[in-house]
Amino acid sequence: MIFPLEELIEYKDNMYEITCAASRRAFQLSMLRDPEIDEHEGKVVSLAAQQVFTKEIEFRLVEKES
Repeated sequence: MIFPLEELIEYKDNMYEITCAASRRAFQLSMLRDPEIDEHEGKVVSLAAQQVFTKEIEFRLVEKES
């Protein structure tokens, strides 16, 4: 899978939240130098988006303390 376009089109919840989750996951994957990146031809953002949309990883919002 290059990028989960079908899931992106059908997504009905907060697009900003899932974009932030995928972005943060892409950063994590690149910092960890996850071997799965090589299996996806180095496409870190696509891999992260796939993981978020397929619920391979979960995300949650955390309120900042004032």
